[in-house]
Amino acid sequence: MVKAEELATHFNLSIRTVYRDIRALEEGGIPIGAEAGVGYFLTDGFHLPPVMFTHEEARALLLAGKFIEQQTDQGTAKSFNDALTKVRAVIDNDKKDELDSLNQKILIQPYPNTKPTVEDLNLTLIKGALITNKILKLDYSTARETTERDVEPIGICFYRTNWHLIAYCRLRKDYRDFRLDRINKIKVSSETFLRIKHPTLKEYFDKMLQEEELFSVEIKVSKDILPHLQESKYTFGLIEENPEEDGTQMRFATYSLDYFARWILMMGNKVEILSPSELRDKTLKLVEDLSSHYLK
Repeated sequence: MVKAEELATHFNLSIRTVYRDIRALEEGGIPIGAEAGVGYFLTDGFHLPPVMFTHEEARALLLAGKFIEQQTDQGTAKSFNDALTKVRAVIDNDKKDELDSLNQKILIQPYPNTKPTVEDLNLTLIKGALITNKILKLDYSTARETTERDVEPIGICFYRTNWHLIAYCRLRKDYRDFRLDRINKIKVSSETFLRIKHPTLKEYFDKMLQEEELFSVEIKVSKDILPHLQESKYTFGLIEENPEEDGTQMRFATYSLDYFARWILMMGNKVEILSPSELRDKTLKLVEDLSSHYLK
């Protein structure tokens, strides 16, 4: 039994709004009883119907779970599997049997070095800090050094086969990109920060793309090697490709010509560099270095 005044106080509503909402619930078929001067109550035996999922919705959740298992950490995967267990509890038996059967027929096989190598990426902890606007204390390693950082988190994202934390670093006094698998230790501080003074995650990346120097690359690859580039061409920044009679011309936007030259080298004599000339020079230098190393 609960009074209208108690509902109004609990939900920060006016009494008039409470009366209106109760009438709407009654019109919707919810059996609400009332005793004058005492309060409202739900009729005995009434239960809200369980959440219902269609076959396609249940299959989509199962498929999402497979991706989460491969591309997040143990904590996030466990939370999702716990949620999926609750879903299984409210679906029909025929859907349960279907999910069990489908589960054995779906495999997400990551490419080498694309699955997180650290079991706990602290995704759950970081998500909590993002919600509460708490400072994160990091022990972070790069190829050059290990430092302690106090950071104001903006968001997390997955790109280039790794999870990244974008945050304002108080040590460097600028925004930084932290790979989660390079965080040795992490702690949520009790200190909060003002979120409104920072850009959104989208605004951060839009600004980075405008400021980052990109190189335009054009190559032409032979038909016989093209099938082997179907996945890697997107990793290296494919913008467009135009099939021709004797091959396919491709245009890329890349951050590093050195990195791109090493990929070109893997194609051997099945590729022609059209532009820029600097890429041809870098590739030639790699060939000369290999030649001097193995033919000495």
